[in-house]
Amino acid sequence: MSDTKFVLSEKEIPRQWYNLAADLPKAPLPPLGPDGNPISPDMLAPVFPMNLIEQEVSSDRWIDIPEEILEIYSMWRPSPLYRAKRLEKLLDTPARIYYKNEGVSPAGSHKPNTAVPQAWYNKQFGIERLTTETGAGQWGSALSFACSLVGLECKVFMVRISFDQKPFRRLMMEAWGGKCIPSPSTATQAGRNILEQMPDTPGSLGIAISEAVEAAVTDESGKTRYSLGSVLNHVMLHQTIIGQEAKKQLALAGEKKADVIIGCAGGGSNFAGLAFPFVLDKINGEDITIIPVEPASCPTMTRAPFAYDHGDTAGMTPLLPMHSLGHNFVPPPIHAGGLRYHGMAPLVSHAIELGLLEPLALHQLECYDAAVKFARTEGFISAPETSHAIAATIKEALKAKEEGKEKVILFNWSGHGLMDLKGYEMYFGGQLQDYALPDEEIEKSEEILKTYPKPVIV
Repeated sequence: MSDTKFVLSEKEIPRQWYNLAADLPKAPLPPLGPDGNPISPDMLAPVFPMNLIEQEVSSDRWIDIPEEILEIYSMWRPSPLYRAKRLEKLLDTPARIYYKNEGVSPAGSHKPNTAVPQAWYNKQFGIERLTTETGAGQWGSALSFACSLVGLECKVFMVRISFDQKPFRRLMMEAWGGKCIPSPSTATQAGRNILEQMPDTPGSLGIAISEAVEAAVTDESGKTRYSLGSVLNHVMLHQTIIGQEAKKQLALAGEKKADVIIGCAGGGSNFAGLAFPFVLDKINGEDITIIPVEPASCPTMTRAPFAYDHGDTAGMTPLLPMHSLGHNFVPPPIHAGGLRYHGMAPLVSHAIELGLLEPLALHQLECYDAAVKFARTEGFISAPETSHAIAATIKEALKAKEEGKEKVILFNWSGHGLMDLKGYEMYFGGQLQDYALPDEEIEKSEEILKTYPKPVIV
């Protein structure tokens, strides 16, 4: 019997994070302030601790992981790599499909890979409490978990539609000592403004970010900072432990290389965590197809312009160079709440512009169909976000079948769906429908972004 899963020892946990910014063929563009000039690290100090700001702006290829963080990582890392033999059989494909199981963390997703370092670095800097936003609740759960380990308070603004759809995520946060607030809320001026304009809004990650940032910067004690679960460079950095482990595990499986790398992408963190170590190989001449997958209802990478835009709705964050649907965009309330963000990580966006990635948008019915196939072959029930990666993997496996080629396909199984079963119930009951974003919405976004500087990669 051949092996199904490939496991590393705790001694083999990577001891450094990988920074793609050091190796991109053309340098990443800087974030800009309100005056259109690049911001300085000091300008970020009210929002983030300086030790994380240093990582955010770093051009070093490798950044050491502190021993205390490695010790916490060892609770669930290294995560296992699985060969999806039963799915391969169902699809009758010559492709060999592997998936990195990030659902083994206490929070059930990849998010603790950055939640733990962010909480730890804030604690080292003398911070006492963190504020954040969350879409589906995966990030809010992970940060609450991390804060409970290092001894910080945690306040989470959760997108209202997900707060209503996924009450057990809120309970997970509370179990770890986090305080969860539906967003928009009356707790901040940004929230009150939105509720006055749109009292029935389902909320958005952009709105929740505005509330969390405001709650941090208005704390007169100076002991509160904001924590972001995706998008920013230091978040991508922390997640690269996934791809580094996966490379070692593919070698254990006897594979010389991967042909296709796939991950779902909302803000970009779990995709980047798996993909960036392989993007380095592609930059160095390796023939690899690297696919970030998003919902067709929130087509940031596939239809939105590459522009400078705010990361939040109220315009409190710097202007980031990214693919964006506009900071005012409120996506439809699909069940993949973690993918309902108007922008894409600057490093992921930059790699798309350089032709290193091949983004794909899929509808939610195809994704749920893929998730059910996966559950009935591999056994694991996937989060709606993860289902996008599965659907893209099935497409690539069937493509290999048509071409008659043996390919190695690797995707990131970024979290379980045990708190997302309401979506499955609606899918089984025929209550879900696909939604393609109308061209008019893209045009509205382009109109808003015309007023901001245009990013130019040179």
